[in-house]
Amino acid sequence: MHLLRTLALIALAVPSWALQAATLIHNFNGYQITEEGLETFNALTFEEGKVLAVGDHKALSRQYPDAETVDAGGKTLLPGLIDAHGHVRELGRLQQQLQLRDLSLPETLKAVEAFAQKLEPGQWLLGRGWNQVLWPGKEFPTRVQLDKLEVDNPIWLRRIDGHAGWANSAALKLAGIGRDTKSPDGGEIIFNKDGSPSGVLIDNAMSLLERAIPAPSLEDDKTSLRVAFDKALSLGLTGIHDAGVDRQTLTAYRQLAAADEIPLRAYPMIAASDSRFAQLLEAGVIGEPEERLFVRSIKLSADGALGSRGAALLEPYHDRPGETGLLLYPQSKILELLKLATDRGFQVNVHAIGDRANHIVLNHLQTLHRDSDQKPFRHRVEHAQVLQTEDIPRFTQMDLIASMQPTHATSDKNMAAARLGQERLEGAYAWQKFIQQGTPIAGGSDFPVEPANPLFGLHAAVTRRDRQGQPLRGWRIEEAMTLPQALRAFTLDAAYASHQEKVIGSLEAGKFADFILLDRDIFTIDPQEIWRTNVLETWVEGERVYIDPTID
Repeated sequence: MHLLRTLALIALAVPSWALQAATLIHNFNGYQITEEGLETFNALTFEEGKVLAVGDHKALSRQYPDAETVDAGGKTLLPGLIDAHGHVRELGRLQQQLQLRDLSLPETLKAVEAFAQKLEPGQWLLGRGWNQVLWPGKEFPTRVQLDKLEVDNPIWLRRIDGHAGWANSAALKLAGIGRDTKSPDGGEIIFNKDGSPSGVLIDNAMSLLERAIPAPSLEDDKTSLRVAFDKALSLGLTGIHDAGVDRQTLTAYRQLAAADEIPLRAYPMIAASDSRFAQLLEAGVIGEPEERLFVRSIKLSADGALGSRGAALLEPYHDRPGETGLLLYPQSKILELLKLATDRGFQVNVHAIGDRANHIVLNHLQTLHRDSDQKPFRHRVEHAQVLQTEDIPRFTQMDLIASMQPTHATSDKNMAAARLGQERLEGAYAWQKFIQQGTPIAGGSDFPVEPANPLFGLHAAVTRRDRQGQPLRGWRIEEAMTLPQALRAFTLDAAYASHQEKVIGSLEAGKFADFILLDRDIFTIDPQEIWRTNVLETWVEGERVYIDPTID
């Protein structure tokens, strides 16, 4: 089924639920998390897009004798999954760019040459996904490696985490980056021993190059969002929190919403880095919790990423003594931007990966908490990846949410140990420590840094193993979640993190009928097999908006 064509027809027609009685779907293994815990059921009734009841098929058949029935064929049913931290426009763009995830350096260079053959002369070759940690020597690449290829196009390839980029000489020349170019605050240009730029730029330095790349148009952004929506629905995501959108992307969202072209629930965060941040806040909250587009939060990045050594640490990197990472803003500026948002009623969601960045962010949030008159902002720390153990209890003191991405742990496990050493791992990717103290974890993926598939996140959360099954006993397995805890992170607590738990996150009566059907029961199979689970159908407000094309 072609999603765009299907959704266009839905937008033009009266919703089918407005023309029929209640629907009863049955013959499935159903699971959901409520405040009472894990609930199982084998039938669901809904009407006008909202849940009437879940429970036993026989009982619901008697209660709703006139309902239209749908046989789910023994599949597994879950509430629609929510990714609490992704980059939606970037996911859509990546489908049109060179994807380099999991490639060796020779494979990466070969892929660049092959992709260049599709381009026009002078057109930028853009891509993402390289990771030097996977390569022998684990060293950053250089422009020389790209210059040796038979490619005349300017090349710009973002690292997998999006916090570093790799350019060829043609790209550096177009951006005017040379020996005398100074690294900006919160960023670094890597130079060779001879004083020439190596081709790698970190964090804020990337903007020096990216300003030379022709900017996508508003229509380009709308296309990227549509592509990403389709991808998300095919993976069982009925809700996505977009972690940092600029004013043009926000305009794209608003135009799509006005045209009824958002087929799931989007919660974009206004980017603090936008030059018109204050004006965007002055416009106020957009939408309501029950609408497809709801905007009432901001995203600010305090530091970089661990893989590119941009995460701000209290002590030097274990594998690079003398380096402690980068703060992307002066400390006073971070507090100024956060206060600007809270003064206008916005929730603040702050990217913090290193223990220094987390400590500073917690200090600032403490200031906001003291001055907020206890307003229910539900502020979030995005990633909360590496903390001093004594800083973790501060989340409960301020009613904070830890927005964490389980696949980061299984992707980073070897690199994290090298960057931090064993002692600092005690407060790293510490999911169970947060859960045991009562801190909600909003589960996400950080796509396209990691794959957008939420089943990969559930698998990583429960096993602490990668998809190859390593390490066999799980990496720091004491921090693994139970499957109910993991499901809660990707449903009810993710909904809570966007102030939407009263309308989505579970299939309790009165909430929207957002649910998915899976080809296997994740509660009965070997946990290592969870990531292999396929989404067969995705339903939003009682409408089937995706069906696996392989189903007859």
